[in-house]
Amino acid sequence: MIDSPSLQHEPVALPSRSFLRIAGSVLGYALLVGLMIVTPLSVFVPAALFACGFRNGRMSTVIALALGGGLALLLTIAVVTLSPDVARNDVMMQYAFVMAFIASVGVPSIIVLPLVERGDQFARVLLIALITSMLGLISTETTMRTEHNFSPYQQVIVLGQQRAAQILETYQKANIPSDTLGVLRRWIDFGMGCVPAFILIEITTVFVLSLVMYGRLKSWREHVSRRMNHDTTQPVAPLFLFRNFQLPDWLLFAFIIGGLTPLASGMLQKVAANVLAVVTFLYFLQGLAIFRSMLVAVGAGFVGVMFSYFLLVILTITGIAPFLLSIAGLFDSFFDIRHFRRKDHSDESHPH
Repeated sequence: MIDSPSLQHEPVALPSRSFLRIAGSVLGYALLVGLMIVTPLSVFVPAALFACGFRNGRMSTVIALALGGGLALLLTIAVVTLSPDVARNDVMMQYAFVMAFIASVGVPSIIVLPLVERGDQFARVLLIALITSMLGLISTETTMRTEHNFSPYQQVIVLGQQRAAQILETYQKANIPSDTLGVLRRWIDFGMGCVPAFILIEITTVFVLSLVMYGRLKSWREHVSRRMNHDTTQPVAPLFLFRNFQLPDWLLFAFIIGGLTPLASGMLQKVAANVLAVVTFLYFLQGLAIFRSMLVAVGAGFVGVMFSYFLLVILTITGIAPFLLSIAGLFDSFFDIRHFRRKDHSDESHPH
């Protein structure tokens, strides 16, 4: 068989699909999204919406999210109806969770879909999703207060305080020294003030897992290969690999603002503390990405990778690893640790 040079680099056309096949695909993704929301598989809802948009068009994600969110609400109503003894606050929290998930995970997934399709920078996609997630949480809180006279945020605080009281009572019965209990109370008070940050950290983890998973879908990788190389035999562009996660330098300003927490008071102190917690977690993720990139750079095999992560888990238990990774992620803003050179190096080429 003789290959024609003139046809070698032409992109492969995707076969046309009938309306019924597209409608069936969208309904399938809607069912998948609805079931994911009410199960631990909710961490992969963005990946499902990304895949739906890639296969069926961007508008299909709106339909899939609307139908899937409606299914999740119906399942929640069914569970509540079958449990008549459930308190009103618990019922409202179930509704608030579904609404908050749709507003803070589903809607941001649709918003960042165009960025994902063109393979934008990992960190930029994540930060835009995180900002829109924050707006989604605020809208959910406002809606629940206005329409149902119920505050999910206050309910989370109440539940946290009840849990903290149980922990303190357990420690007191165990005759723990008073100075240790005092330190524990201060950490609990800090945690109660950083509840919004912890929620955003969970959402950040959801988007990171989904972006990494979506980047490994065979259909997406083949699409990227055709689009960037016009040749399926060429290597696939390494989009959304976790080791390429690199935060923008302007995030340092947010870190500095968060560092003003001890100097502030009242609401300003709470806001600064939450900003600091979220930014510190982002730098921790960047440190973890640096760790992963170094393993790839040295060509560590499966055994070497497993052993390295085992040591990382041991150091995490002792509290050393999170601190070191966060410091590494922070200093990567000044010094490209992946390539061992300053950020202002004239020959630098940042991978994204």
